[in-house]
Amino acid sequence: MKTFKQHYFILTFLLALSGFSLHAQAGTPIDQMKSTVDEMMSVLRNDSTWEQKEPVLRELISKRFYYRAMAQRTLATNWKKASDAQKKEFIDLFSELLLFTYLDRIKAYTDEKVEFKREKLKKKTAVVYTEIITGTANIPINYKLLLSGSNWLVYDVIIEEVSLVSNYRSTYKEIVKKDGIDGLLKKMSDKNKELTASK
Repeated sequence: MKTFKQHYFILTFLLALSGFSLHAQAGTPIDQMKSTVDEMMSVLRNDSTWEQKEPVLRELISKRFYYRAMAQRTLATNWKKASDAQKKEFIDLFSELLLFTYLDRIKAYTDEKVEFKREKLKKKTAVVYTEIITGTANIPINYKLLLSGSNWLVYDVIIEEVSLVSNYRSTYKEIVKKDGIDGLLKKMSDKNKELTASK
C-alpha cells in the first residue's frame, strides 16, 4: 500500500487543489494553492511538448513546496547530526527526488471526482482535508502547510492516514543507521542519476 500511496500523491495533489471552492478567501492556504495548481493545469493542457512543459511545472511546484521543512522532518533526529554541507546536499537531493516523482505522476492526470471536507487553521499551520473519488476507491488526502512570510507552503501530505514524510523517514533512518549520512546521500545521488538516465 505504501507504493500505491506514493504513486497517487502528485495526481491527487493536483486533483484536489484544482477543484477547490472559488469562495476561498484571498490569502488562505486554499486560495494560494488553488492559484498554483490552476497555473499547472493550464500548462498541462496546452499544446506544447512535455520537454517544454517540464521546466515550467518544476518552477511552479518548487514555489509551493517547503523543501527544507520536508527534508528536516524526513531526517528527524539525524538532521542535528548532519553538517551544514550534508544538510544542503540532502535538501538538494531530496527535492530533486520529489520533483522526479511528482512530474512523473502528473502525466497520469485524469478527471476523477473530488470532494472537499474542511480546512483547519492554527496560527501558522494549516491542514486541508479532501477526498479523491476514483472508479475503484475513495482516497482521503490531508495537506499540511506552514505559513512562511505571506505564503502557505506544503510540508507533508497524509494519504489514507499515512504521512509521505514518515514513509521516507522510516526508510532513510535505516540507511543512516547502516551507512551513515554520507551513505544515504550516495544512495540518493545514485537514485537521482538513475531517474535522470531513464528519461
